[in-house]
Amino acid sequence: MATAQAPIPASFWAYIASRFCGATGMTLLRAAVYWHVFELSGSTFLLGLIGIAQFVPAFALTLVGGAVADAYDRRRIMRLAQIPLLASAAVLYGATAQGAATVPLLYAAVFANAVAFAFDSPARQALLPSLVPEASFARAVTIASTATALAFATGPALAGLLIGEAGIGAAYVCYGVLVAGNAVGLGWVRELRARGERRAPSWHAVREGLAFVRRNPVVLGCMALDMLAVVLGSATALLPVYARILDVGPRGYGLLTSSLELGALAMSLLLVLRRPIERAGPALLGAVVVYGVATALFGLSRAFPLSIAAYLVVGMADQVSVVLRQTAIQLSTPDALRGRVSAVNMIFIAASNQLGAARAGFLAAATSPTFAVVSGGLGCLLVVALTAWRLPALRRYRIHPGAPAGG
Repeated sequence: MATAQAPIPASFWAYIASRFCGATGMTLLRAAVYWHVFELSGSTFLLGLIGIAQFVPAFALTLVGGAVADAYDRRRIMRLAQIPLLASAAVLYGATAQGAATVPLLYAAVFANAVAFAFDSPARQALLPSLVPEASFARAVTIASTATALAFATGPALAGLLIGEAGIGAAYVCYGVLVAGNAVGLGWVRELRARGERRAPSWHAVREGLAFVRRNPVVLGCMALDMLAVVLGSATALLPVYARILDVGPRGYGLLTSSLELGALAMSLLLVLRRPIERAGPALLGAVVVYGVATALFGLSRAFPLSIAAYLVVGMADQVSVVLRQTAIQLSTPDALRGRVSAVNMIFIAASNQLGAARAGFLAAATSPTFAVVSGGLGCLLVVALTAWRLPALRRYRIHPGAPAGG
C-alpha cells in the first residue's frame, strides 16, 4: 500500500509545465484558425477542410514519429519539434499584420504544425511513464490529464479574449510565446529510469507496434472506441457557426469553446481527489454514452447558458475517457514499444479529431449544423453498443492499483 503513495519527482512537474504551455498554445491556435477561416470565408465547408489539412500529415508521419521516439532521445525530438511551430507563429503574425492572411496560408500553417506534432506527440506520450515510479503512474496520468484539461480550457478562452480585445494577430503572438515556454520547460525534464533496448527506426519496427495493438483487444478497443465516438460526435469545427447562431461574438465563442475543457478540468480535479477507477471498461463505455447524449443536447440548444452547460458535460465525459484510455494503454504496453504504440494512438486521435471536424463541416454544408451535431451525438450511442458487443475484454477490463507498466 505504501508504494501507491510514492513521491513524484520534480522532473515530472517540469514535464507538466512544458505540457501545459504546449497544450495551451495548440488549442489557442486551433480556436484562432477556426475563427480566422470563418471570418475570411463564412464557409462551413472550408472549416471542414481544416480537419483534412491536419489529418493528412498526422496519418502519413505519426507512425514514423513513433519509431523515432523509440530509437532516439525523446526530449530532443520534442525540442526539435518546436522549431516549425515557432516559425508558423511568426508567419501567421506577419501575414496578419500586413493584411495578407489568406485561407490557403492558414491551411499551410496548420499542415506544418501537424507535421511537427506527428513527431512531438508520440515522444511526449512515451516519455511520461519513465518520469515517475511505476506505483504512481495512474496518479501521474490523472495529474497530467488535469494539466492538459486546464490548458485546453485556457487556450480557447485566451484566443477569444485576445481576438475580441486586440485582434487575431495578438492570438498568434501569444501562441509563439507559449511554444517558446514549452521548449524551455523541456530543459528540466529528466527520466527516472534508463531506457530499454533502442533500435534504429525501420518499417519492421513500425509493423511491430501495429501488430501489438492488433493483438491486444484492450488497447485496440480503447483506441477504436475513442476514434469512432469523436469522429461522429465532434462539434469543434462548428463552434464559430454556433457562436453566430447564438449571437455571442468572439468572447462568447471563446467561452463556448473553452466550456468543454472547463468540464474536462472539473472532472480531472474530481479524479485526482478520488481513488483510481478500477472497473475501467464499464466506466469508459458509460462515459461515451454521456458524451453522445450531451453532444446531441448541445446541437439542439438555442440558449447560450444551456449550450455552455451541455458542452461542459461533454468535456466531463470526455475527460473520464481520456484518463481511462491513457492509463489502460500505457499500463498494457512495454517500454520498448511505447513510442510506436503511442504513435498508433496518436493516429487514432488525429483521425477522430480531424476527421470529426471534416465530417461536421461537410455534413453541415450539405444539411444543417443542427443535423450534423445531433446525428453525431446519437451515433455515439450505437458505437458504444457495438463496442460492448464485439469486445468483451474491454467491457470487463479492470485497472489494478500498483500494477507494473507493461504488465
